[in-house]
Amino acid sequence: MTATHCPYCGLQCAMTVSGDARNRATVTARDFPTNRGGLCQKGWTSAELLTHPDRLITPLVRDGAGALRPATWNRALDAVADGIRRTRRRHGRNAVAVYGSGGLTNEKAYMLGKFARVAVGTANIDYNGRFCMSSAAAAARRAFGVDRGLPFPVSDLTGARAIMLAGANIAETMPPLLGHLRCAAEDGGLIVVDPRRTPTAELAEQSGGVHLPVAPGTDTAVALGMLHIAVTEGYADQEFIDGRTRGFDAAWAAAGRWWPHRVESVTGVSADALRRAVRTLAGSRDAGTGAYILTGRGAEQHAHGTDTVSAVIDLALAMGLPGRRGCGYGTVTGQGNGQGGREHGQKADQLPGYRNLSDALDREHIARVWDVPEASLPDGGASAYELFDRAGMDGTGPDGGVRALLVHGANPAVSAPHSAHVVERLRSLDLLVVSDFVLSETAAMADVVLPVLQWAEEDGTTTSLEGRVLFRRRAVSPPPGARSELQVLSDLAQRLGHPPSRFPATPRAVFEELRRASAGGAADYAGISYERLDRGEALHWPCPAENHPGTPRLFLDRFATPDGRARFAGVDHRGPGEATDDDHPLFATTGRILTQYQSGAQTRRIAELVDVAPEAFVQVHPDTAERSSVHDGALARVVGRRGTMTARVRVDEAMRPDTVFVPFHFPGRARANLLTNPLLDPTSRMPEFKVCAVRLEAL
Repeated sequence: MTATHCPYCGLQCAMTVSGDARNRATVTARDFPTNRGGLCQKGWTSAELLTHPDRLITPLVRDGAGALRPATWNRALDAVADGIRRTRRRHGRNAVAVYGSGGLTNEKAYMLGKFARVAVGTANIDYNGRFCMSSAAAAARRAFGVDRGLPFPVSDLTGARAIMLAGANIAETMPPLLGHLRCAAEDGGLIVVDPRRTPTAELAEQSGGVHLPVAPGTDTAVALGMLHIAVTEGYADQEFIDGRTRGFDAAWAAAGRWWPHRVESVTGVSADALRRAVRTLAGSRDAGTGAYILTGRGAEQHAHGTDTVSAVIDLALAMGLPGRRGCGYGTVTGQGNGQGGREHGQKADQLPGYRNLSDALDREHIARVWDVPEASLPDGGASAYELFDRAGMDGTGPDGGVRALLVHGANPAVSAPHSAHVVERLRSLDLLVVSDFVLSETAAMADVVLPVLQWAEEDGTTTSLEGRVLFRRRAVSPPPGARSELQVLSDLAQRLGHPPSRFPATPRAVFEELRRASAGGAADYAGISYERLDRGEALHWPCPAENHPGTPRLFLDRFATPDGRARFAGVDHRGPGEATDDDHPLFATTGRILTQYQSGAQTRRIAELVDVAPEAFVQVHPDTAERSSVHDGALARVVGRRGTMTARVRVDEAMRPDTVFVPFHFPGRARANLLTNPLLDPTSRMPEFKVCAVRLEAL
């Protein structure tokens, strides 16, 4: 039996994996502060993928007739290295791009960033966390000077009597986390901001809490209205504002224009509900029973998502919640290593330890660790959607086309916005290489597919949504033929002319280098070692020395800004990037459901999960269904300005009449991202996943 952690969401639930003589694995839940002995259906079934018949164990190379054929590792790696060299020679180094994942371990994320910038020499590396956490990360860094999803342990939420969730459906996306919200719910203190009456919003309503059914794309106005109420009705913490923040006047200049009835007219949320939400938070804060505000993807995945999160943070700061024991603001990290994945260099603008590519001292530090000239490190590159949009295009330089793309642990053919366009661009590449353990929709398009190891087949670390570094241990033997991505990157780097010592292939060796690279950075792992993790120490970064206990709670004394004070942003509401009209009279919003995960490449292969959610659906209010002449249980078309998807109608009286909901886990004509808008947030480069104009048509 091996103690390890779930491969799915950022909660990183603890589990024990047991293998038999035939290498079949079973999972049991393990007691841990985050999951407290529970798992969701995805966690309970996670071991089934280890021996699934779809498992890739042999490299595949596309032949002259266009078919993927089994190949030796040497042939496959030679084809990739030759393609990289050829692309660099013809189009320049930045014509080779790398795309990573928030599902990779810290070691893999770190080495992928190093491989891109040193072995390939490209500026163009980004990862699928750009589509997940980037707006929250940008807003947190602007306000607090550093981004850690939850700057406090999950267990701090357990006894809180007031918790507001802005755009987070915890009951379906992270069921074990729901237990930490029970106290707030039972006390009538659970507040949910969501266009839908999700299971989480339903829990709030049924327990006497508050559901704010915001019109899609108007979350910023809700936050500004709540800030207006906090100030004008005496709930703001002036002592905290004066002593621990800067920029309040700018925030009030924006919020002062959003009186409650104006907010109601724009968002559909009643002024009374807004007041009740603010009173609930302030009352629990003042009683010393805890008040927290958390954001999720519903508030963040917008073309102005950074501003929305900033407005929510402004509300939290005005109420004196961040940096206060028993209170706080945080964001609910989605992917399994969504936190660590954005800390160690696979993000377009960042170096390991949350260092910045544009900072001379940060570049010098990393260059010393990597033993390369500082001038050889490229500048920041294109964000995720911009990489895909440039695929197959000509041109050189930092803004030129991408001709070769290496994808690690992601499935952008399903998960990227405006996905028909993205698939077209991927098909136009000279070279597409995918490292995965199943033949995802993206891998099926590749020129070379490299079969890599799964979560239970190798050691590695992840960082949970609370900034705690975890040891995910090898529990079963990998199948013959599959290789670790660390080995793949090492082999490719050697083929590109680098010594083996520059790209170590064992997780422990890579982590030791990561510790040195992160030392002194915002996300400092220098004091975290495999030995300490193996002993079960609870180590939250920053942890700068081996005798340091880690930092479970940030900001108690000061924020990570130069003067130690948090910054108000002072943003205003701008609304969604596209409006409805007579041809597209409805807003579509996307999201996750309980038994599927991300693009579904893993969960759609598990029979128990497919039995519960076998196909895409479109959730519609009865009046909307009647006006559109579609019927419950029938197939319908959801028609947007960029494409059309097909889904089964699910009539639900709890839906807003102006809004439909579609999950994004399904491929082919059922892709929700055929509809979504690639308009990018100017700061985070997050696309507008959460709102686009559509109509319904009967099939």
